[in-house]
Amino acid sequence: MQRTYISDIHRWQDRTVNLNGWVQRLRSLGQVNFLLLRDRTGTVQVVLNNEALADLELTTESVVEVTGRVVKESRAHGGYEIWGDSVQLLNTAEPLPMNINAPQLKATLDTQLNHRSLSLRHPSNQQLFRLQSALVHGFQEFLNAGGFLQVFTPKLVAGGTEGGTELFSLQYFEQKAYLAQSPQFYKQTLVGSGFERVYEVGHVYRAERHATARHLNEYVSLDLEMAFIQDEFDIMALETRLLQSIFESLRVCHGDLLESLRIDLPVVGAAIPHMTMDEALTVLREEFGRSDLRDDLDPEAERLICHYAKQQWNSEFLFITEYPLHKRPMYTMPKGPASSASFDLLFRGVEITTGGQRIHNHGQLVQAMQERGLDPTLFGDYLEVFRYGMPPHGGLAIGLERLTALLAGRSNVREASLFPRDRHRLTP
Repeated sequence: MQRTYISDIHRWQDRTVNLNGWVQRLRSLGQVNFLLLRDRTGTVQVVLNNEALADLELTTESVVEVTGRVVKESRAHGGYEIWGDSVQLLNTAEPLPMNINAPQLKATLDTQLNHRSLSLRHPSNQQLFRLQSALVHGFQEFLNAGGFLQVFTPKLVAGGTEGGTELFSLQYFEQKAYLAQSPQFYKQTLVGSGFERVYEVGHVYRAERHATARHLNEYVSLDLEMAFIQDEFDIMALETRLLQSIFESLRVCHGDLLESLRIDLPVVGAAIPHMTMDEALTVLREEFGRSDLRDDLDPEAERLICHYAKQQWNSEFLFITEYPLHKRPMYTMPKGPASSASFDLLFRGVEITTGGQRIHNHGQLVQAMQERGLDPTLFGDYLEVFRYGMPPHGGLAIGLERLTALLAGRSNVREASLFPRDRHRLTP
């Protein structure tokens, strides 16, 4: 008999179905047993007599196959239950290291990550990663409609995109290679190759010795690059429309998911407010007494300036523009003697996007490299496209795990990674 998913049993009222899943709970009341069965689409109560369970050693999370009749029952979750005819034990589960069937998963984050295959079974985690998948789909859908081409760039590279720092090295046959920090060089090359608009959803690797609730050493980056822009504000306007589209798609197509995670999606206005770095530093100094800041924002400063934006403009998003040029990679377009045509997007106190306009002139880019103490001859493959007609261009990168965690109200970005890689974790 063909398998039926629990979400579809309403279509089979008074008919016999075959279900597969995990035993979430089993209660025995004399001659009647109530088995709560779970599959990837939901849960259903199965009513069984003792004969159906004879000689079966059912434990919580054992995998079973149930055959039975679908019966309408208003008191049951979903309005239906299964009057079971038979149960086949497919695999027995050993005693669990945590209670994954409680309404809330109370195990510590380390325990959850050490037993990831189990903690991912909890409904709240299942829904979190369905949200993450929906975010990626919304990102792709918007950019596909805007003429962007999805690309897949190498993750094994010969050097760094930002001067060779914070790289994971490895042996690549007879030479040394690195894990890619970013698809930046490839995005720019593809823009200059005539594709004009490209995007990628892929892993990036940062050998940063952080051990905080907001950093991962391997994460998913939502990258895009586009040609023929006027300045960084074109990229900021694009991201504004992108976020509007993603959130609208979530509201229309994933209302049940948002409700189950208790997510109140933020409102993205017609234009996200913005201020320069100098303006932000002035506000932080005058409003919050942060006179210690010079040319960048620390995590507390990001939280404070977002609080200011919420009070001032009722916006949970804020663009910070004109970062000091020395704080940005060598390919960043200058804007004046010391500032850059770049931005960060802050959301609920955390930076989720870095982007801006790139240098498109070959000579200017070579000079920028030399000013950073970099040898242009080491970047020959990257520089080639700039010699043959590179259009004005820019782009951005969004950290998927950070965005997911912030939307879902998770306090640690590791919760929004299926199998996180951080300063101290390389397993499972």
